[in-house]
Amino acid sequence: MGNDLKRTPLFDEYAKFGGKTIDFGGWDLPVQFSSIKEEHDAVRNRAGLFDVSHMGEIFVEGKDALAYLQHLLTNEISNIAIGGAQYNAMCYETGGVVDDLLVYRLGEEKYLLCVNAANIEKDFEWMKGHVQGDVMVTNKSDEYAQIALQGPLSEEVLQTLTDVELNSLKYFKFIENANVAGYNVLLSRTGYTGEDGFEIYGEPQAIIGLWTKILEAGKDKGVVPAGLGARDTLRFEACLPLYGQELSKDISPLEAGIGFAVKLQKESDFIGKNALLAQKENGLPRKVIGVEMIDKGIPRHGYKVYKDGVEIGEITTGTQSPLTKRNIGLALIDAKFAQLDTELEIEIRNKKLKAKTCATPFYKRSK
Repeated sequence: MGNDLKRTPLFDEYAKFGGKTIDFGGWDLPVQFSSIKEEHDAVRNRAGLFDVSHMGEIFVEGKDALAYLQHLLTNEISNIAIGGAQYNAMCYETGGVVDDLLVYRLGEEKYLLCVNAANIEKDFEWMKGHVQGDVMVTNKSDEYAQIALQGPLSEEVLQTLTDVELNSLKYFKFIENANVAGYNVLLSRTGYTGEDGFEIYGEPQAIIGLWTKILEAGKDKGVVPAGLGARDTLRFEACLPLYGQELSKDISPLEAGIGFAVKLQKESDFIGKNALLAQKENGLPRKVIGVEMIDKGIPRHGYKVYKDGVEIGEITTGTQSPLTKRNIGLALIDAKFAQLDTELEIEIRNKKLKAKTCATPFYKRSK
């Protein structure tokens, strides 16, 4: 591997657990530790710990911070209470997506945006270019590391390391100065796996310490370190979009199926609002839908989708579900063919194989 890849503060920990790294958008990150299937299974049934320090942290503060974010983002920012988080899309005028991200409200006039690793610089430039009024935008990505403990046993394991009453910390809420195992961190009940869990932000040294402490605390419960491979299969089963696949500058949040994070009725005009309104009024040209193979074969990112021999779209993500063994995918296709159980063909190794549209999400946890 070339040494020009960026590394997170936890890089030296990977080898201790047999981590195999790959180039992920310019970062040297673990794709797996044991196996993708084992790590996937651990998160669905017990818990897994992910290094997500490559994610970006951009702070927005000042007396016009709220108005600025209302203009920049698709969701209703005024609904976020201090101590609350919210999922958002940041759009271009065309309705295509700059990035999808989480907004944390830290104070009356202070917000933290957690953005996708490959988009940090692009997002930061975009945000600075749209500053209005009394607003300060600061990229502090290098000052933070982040880990995610995900799975049904997350609360039980983490509770042994903190006095914070975790059962009263609701989903999409956070505590800014939480003491976990003696470290001061931002503790958020959020995740990207379709399971209950926590995302923990802090100074690199604190997060390195916590990585070890959490794995020790969870050892007897079967908690394992997990890599990007399982992170992808988990988010895919739960049908959580990945930027660059289900979302991009050419795919709108409405087409991607995250319309719940787009508030077209909000007072403030946000960037991309007119394009998205037009899409909604004229009917979506394309939609991201679920597909399941009828013939033998696994749909993969970029494979073409056909209806009666005519190309109508492509697979955005696909694999064999580790959970159900179904050969499934998400596909961005002409919306005319999006209704359930429509027969389609997917081109796999130069053969057009039979598939059909199917219900999503592929996995939903029982509460």
